[in-house]
Amino acid sequence: MARTICVAAAQTGPVHTEDLAEKRPTALAMIAEAADRGARILTFPELFLSPFFPNRLREDFERFFVGHDHPVIRAIVDAAAARGLALVLPFGERASGGLYNAALVTDGDGRTLGVYRKTHIPAYFPNERPGGTGSYERLYFTPGANLPVFEAAGCRFGVPICYDRQFPEASRVLALAGAEVIFMPICYATYGDPAHRSEAWEIPLRARAYENGVVVVAANKVGDEGVRRHLGRSMIVSPAGAILADAGTDAEGLVVQTVDLDETAMSRKKMPWWRDRRPDLYGPLAR
Repeated sequence: MARTICVAAAQTGPVHTEDLAEKRPTALAMIAEAADRGARILTFPELFLSPFFPNRLREDFERFFVGHDHPVIRAIVDAAAARGLALVLPFGERASGGLYNAALVTDGDGRTLGVYRKTHIPAYFPNERPGGTGSYERLYFTPGANLPVFEAAGCRFGVPICYDRQFPEASRVLALAGAEVIFMPICYATYGDPAHRSEAWEIPLRARAYENGVVVVAANKVGDEGVRRHLGRSMIVSPAGAILADAGTDAEGLVVQTVDLDETAMSRKKMPWWRDRRPDLYGPLAR
């Protein structure tokens, strides 16, 4: 009998205030819809409760970081638990070790399985085009130190966040550790170059799925947030690199898909990257 699981990605819209509660009604509605459509695990986009503040310079950035016990975080987790839905819940995390671009991971009973903290922290120069704000994440976030694999609803998964997806090594480490699905919370904008950014969007998502034989579930924001335009196109990709579902570029919404976890093993058998790998030659990657 096939091992199937229904997974979902929430495509949420822009945040126009600095109140973390603004997206709470949207999150609760998407949790209810995802559960009604049979989903067992749902991921939201990167930093979906706040504006994408790292695209500008400001000294009062601490206001966007909270602990796991913040009322909005707890309300979302409790709503998911009431429907038996596991969550990947990204937020700005305030912890003893620093301020992190993080994702809280909970199971269908609302128990905390752990936290993933974004390990690759970018910084982009701005440009003169509309929306070309650049990104200053390195001024705000402490890099995470681990690439954990979680298990919920009978599925093993990793949670690289946004820029992490650009590094094949990170997803490969997760796959080697047993991940069958890779959830990718993302906040991806055009940065003043919509033609290139639109073309480039799906390349790493499909590549990480294909080269590792995993399902990729990518959740992105959509719509205009000040001068920043979020692309949307939250999607689910098969282990063969095929796009199974795509939320488009126009509106908030869910992508929901039942996937066969046994397909990960079959993909690795049909495309035997795993058999033919030469780790003995890859030492320079770690140096």
